[in-house]
Amino acid sequence: MQTSLRRIALAAILSLAWSACALADASSKVVYHVDEGLEKAAAALRNVSNHLEAEPGAKIVVVTHGPGIDFLLDGAKDKNGNPFEVMVETLQAKGVEFRVCNNTLMSRKIDPKKVISQATIVPSGVAEIGRLQAKEGYVYLKP
Repeated sequence: MQTSLRRIALAAILSLAWSACALADASSKVVYHVDEGLEKAAAALRNVSNHLEAEPGAKIVVVTHGPGIDFLLDGAKDKNGNPFEVMVETLQAKGVEFRVCNNTLMSRKIDPKKVISQATIVPSGVAEIGRLQAKEGYVYLKP
């Protein structure tokens, strides 16, 4: 009887220790959805930057479609004339990933070569958001 109780107690302790380690190592996985123009994109990038300041280990993916892709096109600038590419590079250096919807590129007849090198083209922006949520456990944020 004592041996069984010891085994149960040991199993409980190991389970709690494992759970504590998992929580300590866990960082957020967040997908930011950008589907509006340059002004909203600038706000979204500020949100991502603030998010990383508050939680440096967060895994963040920015998925774009529709007018939301515009800030990831070569030569795109904010309302003050600053190139978006600089902010994208800064965030990418912190681990942020950027994804562009190929359906949008095709429907708007935009050459994929216009997409800046820091972004990855995915077949569908909305499908990518769904996949990240359903298959990879990302939390959805819409700035």
